[in-house]
Amino acid sequence: MEVDREDGRSQNQLRPLACSRNILHRAHGSASWSQGDTKVLAAVYGPKAGTKKNENPEKACIEVIWKPKTGQIGKPEKEYEMILKRTLESICILTVNPNTTTSIIVQVVNDDGALLPSAINAACMALVDAGIPMKHLAVAICCCVAKSGYVILDPTKLEEQKMKAFAYLVFPNSVRSVLPEGSLRVEGEPIENGIITSVTHGIMSVADYFYCLERGRAASVKLSDFLRRNLQQQSTDSSRAG
Repeated sequence: MEVDREDGRSQNQLRPLACSRNILHRAHGSASWSQGDTKVLAAVYGPKAGTKKNENPEKACIEVIWKPKTGQIGKPEKEYEMILKRTLESICILTVNPNTTTSIIVQVVNDDGALLPSAINAACMALVDAGIPMKHLAVAICCCVAKSGYVILDPTKLEEQKMKAFAYLVFPNSVRSVLPEGSLRVEGEPIENGIITSVTHGIMSVADYFYCLERGRAASVKLSDFLRRNLQQQSTDSSRAG
């Protein structure tokens, strides 16, 4: 079933993507990420000596600080911090710099839907810019389920408000992995077939969830291609500048 969206996109079409790295000179790494009118900045500071309370000193600690566009941080933002922290911990190699803390500051510039996936994508690219050891990159996408049952990807803020449920999905991007090829398997399955983070809000059936998973995985290929081109382009630009 084809669905007419106010901005003219198809159900599975993403908004225009944009990403820049090394945009903040005082940070150890930084990146901006835009999907349509949603824009997020991420800055990385560290690793710095010492870990936070209740953290394992034998591993590196990841700290996430969320800064909304306006106002004070609330319960939703605290949840975003937790999801980001767990996601980034799962893709970083935490044994390389034990008993250190790396802080990621996420600044919301504008929220027009799919904010958390945009923040995850921005944070991932900022970690790359900072040279933090990583197992692989990750790409995040938002899938929404309407009351009538259709599914759309990368919703605007207005579309989010009309949906009965949505899922934030984070997939591994093994193309840029820094690990040996043989380690790119989890319990015998290629890592690209897995999922790093899955967070749902609202009520959706099991069938709806698996359909979101299918559409999200297909979209992750497009996001991975964008990341790869972006990294290659900026590497070429840096080589020319050098």
